[in-house]
Amino acid sequence: MFDTIETETDGRVATIRFNRPDRLNALNTQVMEEVLEAATGFDADPGIGCLILTGKGRAFAAGADIGELAVQDYTSMYASNFFAGWDRFAGLRLPKLAAVNGFALGGGCEVAMMCDIILAADSARFGQPEIKIGCIPGIGGTQRLTRLIGRARAMDLILTGRMITAPEALQMGLISRVVPADDLAEAAMTTAREIAGYPRDIAMMARACVNMAEQGALESGLRFERQMYHALYGSDAQQEGMAAFLEKRPPRFNGA
Repeated sequence: MFDTIETETDGRVATIRFNRPDRLNALNTQVMEEVLEAATGFDADPGIGCLILTGKGRAFAAGADIGELAVQDYTSMYASNFFAGWDRFAGLRLPKLAAVNGFALGGGCEVAMMCDIILAADSARFGQPEIKIGCIPGIGGTQRLTRLIGRARAMDLILTGRMITAPEALQMGLISRVVPADDLAEAAMTTAREIAGYPRDIAMMARACVNMAEQGALESGLRFERQMYHALYGSDAQQEGMAAFLEKRPPRFNGA
């Protein structure tokens, strides 16, 4: 069905795997369109509670496909709104987990940052090296990286183009966890299954509230969180979850 990615499902967990290992999973328009198509389908499927995004081979994604970019000019980039499909991917409501198995550079790092949780193998490498090819990050790197690790560190990475290790990325706050490379797939699946085991609508609302913290003032974020919190009362998940707590038993969430 797809040429540049692989997809699979395991219970309530879906996986999308970049599948251009000979090109270190470089991201071109076809990859973007196929990831968006697959992810949109999983987002619309009530039976899927979490999405894992990972790469095949030595890289998660080692950047954008420079061969495709080198022939562009301003008119073609503007007319096609190049990279806009990644904005739609980032906007999907399904919880997304990036399992970074190797290089996550340039666009690869940017796509990983679109996910809600980033787990990295201890051998993974991160960076925004666009300045080395006469360019700047264009899939949200200057914005998401700054929000995640702060202005000083973002400037350091973007203006030098240097790579950092997974432990340094963890120390900066770029990623959530570092695990041994051989354990990455299992750790990602365990985490995704845990997320998918909770009511899907609750997980979507929780991540929407966290994302709101990056988008506006504290007051507006607090109002949004309170609105979402109030909206849960009377729902099947809220009633079952609290009843189970009071009855000292595991909750039995419908559809989870």
